[in-house]
Amino acid sequence: MISIIYSDEFLDHDTGIYHPEKAARLTAIVEALKQTEWQSKLTWHLPTPLEIRDEVIPLIKQVHNQDYVDRLRRICQQGGGRLDADTPVSTRSYDVALLAVSGWLDGVDRVLSTSDPTFILARPPGHHATSNYGMGFCLFSNAAIAAYYALENKRVQKVAILDWDVHHGNGTQDIVENHPQIAYCSLHQFPFYPGTGEAREKGEFNNVLNIPLPSGSTIKDYQEHFEGQVIPFLKNFQPDLVIVSAGYDANQADPLAGICLHPQDYGILTKYLLTLNKPLLFGLEGGYDLETLAASVVATLEALL
Repeated sequence: MISIIYSDEFLDHDTGIYHPEKAARLTAIVEALKQTEWQSKLTWHLPTPLEIRDEVIPLIKQVHNQDYVDRLRRICQQGGGRLDADTPVSTRSYDVALLAVSGWLDGVDRVLSTSDPTFILARPPGHHATSNYGMGFCLFSNAAIAAYYALENKRVQKVAILDWDVHHGNGTQDIVENHPQIAYCSLHQFPFYPGTGEAREKGEFNNVLNIPLPSGSTIKDYQEHFEGQVIPFLKNFQPDLVIVSAGYDANQADPLAGICLHPQDYGILTKYLLTLNKPLLFGLEGGYDLETLAASVVATLEALL
């Protein structure tokens, strides 16, 4: 079985009708999953209510500056606004972002207690959110917060984060690169937004692996790097938990990038991860062509089944 953590409340983060990171992303995925022949093998879970998860705010403040958290909350309470030119927030965005973090923590709980793969179908995404500010559609660094939570609350010794979103997860790297118990690996288009993620960035403990890829790269390029770098890096680190920042904007049809993957290719990448024989936690990041986004999530889960 595969657990899906999802709530309709994630649709309430209102970015505006023309913004690519919109609620329709989630509804497209949900509808696609409900139409699969194997939908009965998915178990759907609501994220734990915030009033029960008292640790959400303290965990967020471990990785994010207090001034930033307060600023985000204040902007939302005042009716919304923008964190930067790309990152609008609405009245409910702060609360929804908190619930998304709660969903990621639930994912850690579930995958470590059952060893079954878990997919967090939440928004807003997180991998561009640094310690001090949100950017690139992202508010809180969901994957990094989940990694800290696993280390501090689940008797986990090491966590690896694999980021296959087409954009480099500058926020995730910013938060974890100096933590010896967290490894970060990213495959991303380069040079490209946000301008970070050069191969020379290794982390304080040689715990960062960046694989910059030119526009036009295909699944053959990804397979070469998975076999030659990604899987050996992860195996050498020996994590107790693997978190996947699962962005799907490296699809050829995606309007925001230039990598040439196809939905079925994410099934291939997922099968590589299965060779690690480690608990796998997936959380949604980018992906802005609705049809290929939904099909890519289906391909990921189908490979896990």
